Amino acid sequence: MSAVAGKGVLITGGGSGVGQAAAKAFAEAGAKVVIAGRDEAKLKKAAEGIPGIFVHACDVTEPEAVAKLVKAATAKLSRIDILVNNAGTNIKPRKMRELTVENWNRLVRTNLDGAFFCIREVLPQMIERQDGLIINVNSISGKRAYPLAGAGYAAGKFGLHALAGCLASEELEAGIRVSSIYPGEIDTPILEVRPVPVTAEQRAKILKPEDVASAVLWVAGLPKHVSIPELIIKPTSQQYF
Repeated sequence: MSAVAGKGVLITGGGSGVGQAAAKAFAEAGAKVVIAGRDEAKLKKAAEGIPGIFVHACDVTEPEAVAKLVKAATAKLSRIDILVNNAGTNIKPRKMRELTVENWNRLVRTNLDGAFFCIREVLPQMIERQDGLIINVNSISGKRAYPLAGAGYAAGKFGLHALAGCLASEELEAGIRVSSIYPGEIDTPILEVRPVPVTAEQRAKILKPEDVASAVLWVAGLPKHVSIPELIIKPTSQQYF
């Protein structure tokens, strides 16, 4: 039997990319999964034909909506054993000289605040049980300030890195594990907002959503006495320095 069988899993950004692939992997391993995202139709399509996946439309940048999401997910799953913060976004005009206040707020609100809102709502039940796992799908842009990602995106991801580190230390005695996964380039819909279009040749070399989903599932399947604070996964062809 899989180590995650019967576990309750909440995944944000579950309508496509890594979130969708992770939801499928968890469900196939016997977990009960709620996927969240802004587009309900997209979520329903992502969950089609996969038993054990439930959907709940939610904009993670709205704290009230997140509170409703966690309440609904807890009712559906009985409890949330694993939270996967995967929702993220980027924009085409991402250079510092191009950033508007509106776009800066959009990037930080989605890539950092959304994870905070979800953690804040899920944490009390994990503390009560003295058990829980929070996996943040970050980016290597949360470890290195690559210009390709843009200042606003990197700032949000660096903030998520710090949030995860502080949370892990604060809740060590509560038995709550916090893991940050830092993927390099992935062939997901976020590539559509690259300032320079990605070629088919480039796409063939980079990570696939299933590659990162496998890493998420592996971390989630480890026994309670094992914690992976940070995991970097990148295409072989991509530099990391």
